[in-house]
Amino acid sequence: MADIKFISADEAVKFVKSGDHIHFSSVASAPQVLIQALCHRGDTGELKNVFIHHLHTEGPAPYTDAKYEGVFFHQAFFVGGNVRKNVQAGYADYIPIFLSETQKLYRAGVIPCDVAMIQVCPPDKHGYISLGTSVDATLAAIECAKTVIAVVNKHVPRSWGDAIIPVKKIDYFVEDNTPLQPATFSDANEIETAIGINCANLIEDGACLQMGIGAIPNAVLAQLGNHKNLGIHTEMFADGVMPLVEKGVINGAAKKIDKGKMVSTFLMGSQEVYDFIDDNPMVAMMDVGYTNDPYIIAKNPKVTAINSALQVDLTGQVCADSLGIKFYSGVGGQIDFTYGASLSEGGKAIIAMPSVTNKGISKIAPVLSEGAGVVTTRNHMHWFVTEYGAVNLYGKSLQERAKAIINIAHPDHRETLDRAAFERFGPHYHFVG
Repeated sequence: MADIKFISADEAVKFVKSGDHIHFSSVASAPQVLIQALCHRGDTGELKNVFIHHLHTEGPAPYTDAKYEGVFFHQAFFVGGNVRKNVQAGYADYIPIFLSETQKLYRAGVIPCDVAMIQVCPPDKHGYISLGTSVDATLAAIECAKTVIAVVNKHVPRSWGDAIIPVKKIDYFVEDNTPLQPATFSDANEIETAIGINCANLIEDGACLQMGIGAIPNAVLAQLGNHKNLGIHTEMFADGVMPLVEKGVINGAAKKIDKGKMVSTFLMGSQEVYDFIDDNPMVAMMDVGYTNDPYIIAKNPKVTAINSALQVDLTGQVCADSLGIKFYSGVGGQIDFTYGASLSEGGKAIIAMPSVTNKGISKIAPVLSEGAGVVTTRNHMHWFVTEYGAVNLYGKSLQERAKAIINIAHPDHRETLDRAAFERFGPHYHFVG
């Protein structure tokens, strides 16, 4: 790294001006040393109305705190746990957007990018660095930014694919060797295990998998040890894939595009996952405009997309981003992959969730809660899975859907839901098979 000139984080953030739009790389690659320096500068009163954009990030997000009102205006593309409270309080904000189109916001000039703050691995002998665990919309930000500041960190894995970029793309370098923020997930409980089994029963040998974040995806993966020739084309993966790769279950042999490769756009897992992708040609970390394009997704056969929900109504509408009027997460890639899987030859789009909340409230409702956002529309909905079974809603009428959904609701709530369906659809509802 002798031929690269480093500056301090405090010097680097001086390139930010009032009114600028900043992009942070996401998840484990959030450039925390620059975030801290930027907030210190925000304390001086020098900056006003600086817009901050990113996907989900791990680690602190102090720029969303109330004390920075008027200094930083947070407009994320996804609401993570570290900003959720302040988004709900109004001190931070959210831009509803399909994950596939986050890169388009920059490339089409919908949102300017004045400064991209990213994290990369040390350069190789050819003068290339890697974005490691976070390509997503970060590559687009680098392409469009007036100034690119990169934190060089020896803990960032050298991932392949679109993650590899030349050193000349970077304007300023900062060195920081803080280990990447790991993400941990709790072990599957009895309900999540049952959901995992029900989903696994729908997954065929040779399927190409996409799974969202959380305990249910890992519960599904834990049931796939006897499957064959599974592939991965996803927005993210975590620790649950590792045993299946080691057993040869995940090998990408049945894929038609990116054969033999695991394709992803960001990672969220333990250090073991970060070590796994380091200099691993089996893993292609790609631009989110590629990974999440429904028509690219559909090129592989048997794409099986498994995503979660916060609430589902009796017609199959899926709320996945909010609890009533309170935003909880975001649109993410759910529609990208639900639609892509439905277009894939032999593909299956699956929405999976527990039938009740931790407090025993039914997550299947006659109608969505007031203010709840529809992420997956009723016409996108195909397979719906709870711990009580799996039903295919594709091609079903409203009354047939209600019957099927109620059949996999929690038994304690089925009578109430059935009564609501009768009131909504009339006495002819009872004659539906």
